[in-house]
Amino acid sequence: MPIEIERKFLVRQELFPKELPAPDELEQGYLCTEPTVRVRLVSRPDGTRHAELTIKGSGLLRRQEFNYPIPAEDAEALLRLCSRGLRKRRRKLGRWDLDHFPERDLWLAEIELKYESEPFEKPRWLGEEVTDNPEYANIRLASPKRPE
Repeated sequence: MPIEIERKFLVRQELFPKELPAPDELEQGYLCTEPTVRVRLVSRPDGTRHAELTIKGSGLLRRQEFNYPIPAEDAEALLRLCSRGLRKRRRKLGRWDLDHFPERDLWLAEIELKYESEPFEKPRWLGEEVTDNPEYANIRLASPKRPE
C-alpha cells in the first residue's frame, strides 16, 4: 500500500537563493474531497506536459496516496469537471518542492520522507512548520471554481 509521508513549512522569501530554477506550472482540480481525488496537469518550462490522477486518504503527515498517469488531454477535460481548483508554480531545490501560490502570495516548502522521524537538513529559508495545520493543505487552498 503506497504511503506518503510529507512535512510542510512556510518559507522566508528574503533568504531564498539568488537564482531559483524555472518553475513548473501546475493546475490542480478536485473531483472529490473524502477521499481526496485530484487531477493535476503539469506544464514544464521546456513546453512538455504531463498529468496524473491522485487519490489520497485522510491525514496530514502520513496518508495513503495512489498516483496514476493520465493523458494531458484527459486532465484538461477532468479539470473542467472539478468544483475546486488551484494553480501554483513549483520549483525543485534538492529534496524540497517549493510551491508558490501567486493568487495568495503564499510560499510553501514540502519534503517527502521515507519514515516519519527521518532526519533531514533544514535550509536557512525554511520558516514555521505547518504540517499539522489543515489550513495549508492544498484542498483547503483550492478555491471554488466559477461557472463558465
